[in-house]
Formats: sequence, structure tokens, C-alpha cells
Amino acid sequence: MRPAHPDTLAAHARVRAELDFSDRGDFEDVRRGFIATLPDAHIDADSGGVSWSMKPYGFLAGESPDTVNPSLWRMSQLNAVHGLFEVKEGVYQVRGFSLANVTFIEGDTGVIVVDPLQFTEHARAAIALYRAHRGDRPVVAVVYTHSHRDHYGGVRGVIGPDDVRRGVKVIAPNGFTEESFSESILAGVPMRRRALFQFGWSLEPGAMAHVDSGLGKAVGRGGDGFVAPTLLIREPTERHVVDGVEIVFHLTPGTEAPADMNMHYPGLRVLNLAENACHTMHNLCPLRGAKTRDALAWARYLDQALDAFVPGVDALIVQHHWPVWGSERIAQYVAGQRDMYRYLHDQTLRLMSHGRTPREIAEELMLPSELSRQWFARGYYGAVAHNVHAVYAHYLGPYDGNPANLNPLPPAASAVKYMEYMGGADAVVARARQDYEAGQFRWVVEALNHVVFAEPGHQAARQLSADAMEQMGYQAESATWRNSYLLAARELRSRSAASAPKGVSISPDIVSILPFGSFLEYLGIRVNGPKAQGLKARFDWQLSDASGVDTHRLTLSNGALNHLPGSHGAEADAVVRMSREQLGQLSAGRSALLAALDQQELDVRGNAALFRSFVECLDEFDPMFNIVEP
Repeated sequence: MRPAHPDTLAAHARVRAELDFSDRGDFEDVRRGFIATLPDAHIDADSGGVSWSMKPYGFLAGESPDTVNPSLWRMSQLNAVHGLFEVKEGVYQVRGFSLANVTFIEGDTGVIVVDPLQFTEHARAAIALYRAHRGDRPVVAVVYTHSHRDHYGGVRGVIGPDDVRRGVKVIAPNGFTEESFSESILAGVPMRRRALFQFGWSLEPGAMAHVDSGLGKAVGRGGDGFVAPTLLIREPTERHVVDGVEIVFHLTPGTEAPADMNMHYPGLRVLNLAENACHTMHNLCPLRGAKTRDALAWARYLDQALDAFVPGVDALIVQHHWPVWGSERIAQYVAGQRDMYRYLHDQTLRLMSHGRTPREIAEELMLPSELSRQWFARGYYGAVAHNVHAVYAHYLGPYDGNPANLNPLPPAASAVKYMEYMGGADAVVARARQDYEAGQFRWVVEALNHVVFAEPGHQAARQLSADAMEQMGYQAESATWRNSYLLAARELRSRSAASAPKGVSISPDIVSILPFGSFLEYLGIRVNGPKAQGLKARFDWQLSDASGVDTHRLTLSNGALNHLPGSHGAEADAVVRMSREQLGQLSAGRSALLAALDQQELDVRGNAALFRSFVECLDEFDPMFNIVEP
């Protein structure tokens, strides 16, 4: 790693001049109501090792170093505060035990748990800390605010299926289960690889590496699970009483998640805006990838909450970061968050209508403004440039309208031509060294990316590109951008992908309730179309469980796998039978299915050879595919 370049130091000086670092209000709020914590928030993993710990982040107690954007350093310090906090009487949060917060709402006979964190160990430690100071209250309900795993994956740490059978409610927005499946299964493999860059999982904590993730400190590790909702909120607003606590649920689909909702607790005078109003500009499409979010709808839902709920509340909580207190401050905060998303939306559409491309719009909108100087509007997790691209794609798709970009050569092929036109890789590197010294890091990375894709083994290009990536990481205010740049620098230098949890398996809890059609959709994306072009087949596939047998008829033609409930009858080429218990292991793909066939664990009747030919056309996925090189 190289030290901060003079241009990086100058960039940090501009940040210090632009923002009011004397404002310490957030540092007071983040500690308000503190009750207790665990030493270093240390949590052991059930499988061995560490699930979560703040100890490696002790270096954040010092002054902002040259290698971290001063604004991001400030947020990193705020996100390092951890423990159990009282928001108001009857409302408590554990923060800093996971990427997200868990909220505890005390009812007449027990406690309502809102968003039980990402991993079982995190949630178990959080509720144990709560109970140690508030009594051994039983869980009477769990609420999932939205369909992202850091808000539901730890549910087994607070309840299990037996609790649901005894009457514990599990409440979620309409479409929650489907959207959870869609994200974690269908697009799970590429998202997992890209999430390494977004969150910097494999970067060691330190002033020259990982300092934060924007929404919280880090992701952690552990066991995860899934307990299906027993009550879905379907109307735009619904009022329910849960264990004596009145809750007004406010659906906000298409905002931070496709299935999402806010909550108002009128009797407690508390508003919970979930992840729709954090102390940062959020992503309209995260770097890991997702369905683009609707900035206009996001702004409208915040406006609705401001109008309907804010006048009657004393405290605002969110499921990342710390609360806001006082009606006037809450109104300013929610209005500012609303205006931020509305401004991004409207100004992007305005400049689109002038013919500007996403890159041009992003460059123009990144200029400082009164709103952008507010701490809660800074881009620690999202970023103006990336959000502009998301708004553009939401309306017009990724194509910018210039036919030159309609069907360009793929990266490796175009890189070879760039090298020919630019006089060869060595000539490009020589020019790039000059631009690096001048602080032109963005251009250095762009130019050398062509060299690396044309000649992946060109060490001088890789090293210089890594140096430029590193400086861009040091300058980045967005934690996700910093993590991406620094991990890219590491991979360029080492020529080996970062380590990640192995395999692409699905949580057993999800498999246990996975609709059979969802499994077949997942199977469909594994079909290698060119290899399967010559196959025509009709299969009946039967899944048996305690509730009976679910049969789907599959049709393979033209390399595409289609399926519908029901049977082909006598026209089926083969009938495949398996149990719900087998579903989890078979979701791993071709090798698992072939092994089950060889060991006769999978019951295939009829043309078994045709079914084997189909299975042999399934792809195996490597979750650590290349990103910074071909």
C-alpha cells in the first residue's frame, strides 16, 4: 500500500473546508439513552471463531488520518458506538451488534422485536443484552420492515417455528417472502461476488483498509434462518394492536426494498422509518446490484410520513444509525431526506430532457449545495453519481442513446484495439505514470483498465492501476466506494480473488418453505442454453412433504426451461420424485443432482437417460468470478 498522494491530501482539505466538523450533535445523539453493552461488542460464532467484534476498530478513536476521507472517518466513529439504548420509555434499540439495528417495543405481556438482524448469533446476543437490563420478557411478535437479509436473517436468535405455533406473530409487508427469495436465490451468485466489493468483507480493519460500510460497521458472519410471516400488511396503511401496542403500518413498496414499510406507534409517540431515512444518502441501486429503486416514490412516501405521522411524535427511529428527537428536528430531518431523493429524481429527469448522459448529469449534480452540506445527506452508503445512473436506468435503461454505445465490443476485445491505437501497453503505462503524479486518478484507472483487459499479466499496469484505485479509495466519502476501490487494488496486486464464504447454497430455513416453482426458476437459470439446444423433453417433477405432493410439468425446448403446475400425463418423458428434505442439497446444482442420480437417491421413472442429459446441461457457478480483469 502507498501513502496518501498530495492530491488526496488536497481533496481532504476541501472536505474539511466545505463541512462543519464543529457540529457535534450526532455524537451526542448516538450516545443518548445508553444503558450497557458487551465488551467490544464481541460475539462468538456458533461454528467457531468470531461472529462480530468492534475490537479491531479501536483505531477509530484517533484523529482522521491521511488515508481516509474526513467525513467518512466521522461516520465511521459514529457507527462504532454500540450497545443497548433507551429511545423512550418502552422503546429500546441494540445498535452496533450487526450492520443493522434491532428495536424492542415493550407491550403488555412481552416484547415486539423489529428486524432481528442478519445472523442468529447477533440477534441472540442482542436480545440477551436487552433482557439482562429489562427483564426476561417473552417475544410476542416479530416485525420485518423489509425484504433484505440484514433485517430478518437472525430471526432464529429470537424465535423458532415452535414459538409461531404457540401464537407469536410474524408481521411483514406484502410480497416480503417472494422478494426475499428473488434477491437471495435468482440473483444471489453475482450479488454475492459484488457485495464483496461493496462491503469489503475481506479487507482488514485499519486506516488504510476497512473503516466502515456506511449503514453500519460491517456485515459479520454466522448462521442465518427464515421464519415465514404469519400476517402480511396489504393495505397502504393498516392499524393493528399488538400486545397492547397500537401500530400504524405504512407500506412503502419500491423504496429501499421492493417489499417495505414504515411504522408509527401513536401511543408511544414514536415513528419508525425503517431504512427509508438513514443518516446518509441511500442507494437507488446498490453496488452489489438490485432492482432499481423508485426515487420519486421514495420522496412521496417520506412526504406522506411527514404529513401524517411526524406532527405527533417525539422520537424518530430507523433500523440503521441512531434516532432523532424533538418534533422540530424530526420534521427538518424527514423533510431533508424527502428533498434529497426528490432533487435527485427531478434534476436527473430535467437534465435527461436536455439530452445529458448519466456521466454528464452526475458530474453536474455533485456540486455542493445547502442540502448536501447536511450530515444526513452525505453519501456514506449511496453516492450522487451512482444514484443518477440508477434514476436514468429506472426510466430509460442502461443505454445512453448514443449509437456508438449501442453494441460496443466486449471489454477484452476493445482493450486489444485500444492498445493498438495507443501505441501498446508500455506506452500507455508510461503516460499513465505522468497522470498519476498529477493526481489524475480517475483517468489513470480508466486507461489502465484497457491495458489489464488486453494483457492481464502486465504487472506494471496492474500495480499502477492499483495505486490509483487506492488513492480514489482514500478520497471516497462513500464507504462502499472506498471498499470497492481498495478491494480492487488488492486483487490487481495479488492476481487472486478475495476470499468469501464457500458455495452458493440457500439457507435451510428458506428451502423448508421455498415454493416449488421458485426452485424450478432457480434451476432454469442454470440451464446452459447453447448446450441444451438439441434437447427436447417433458418431465413431471413431484415434490413431497407433509402437506402432500406438489407436481409441476417441465418443458425443455430451444434451450429454455418452462414449468407450470400440473402433469404432462402420458406425454411425460420421465417422472422425477423427491422429498422436501432433498431440496436443499439439490439446490447446489449439477454435481449434487448427478450424485443423487448415481446413488439412486433421486427417483426417476421413464427416460432416465434423457433426464441425465438435461442435468448435464446445468451450469455450475463460481461465486468468485473475475471483475477487475477478464
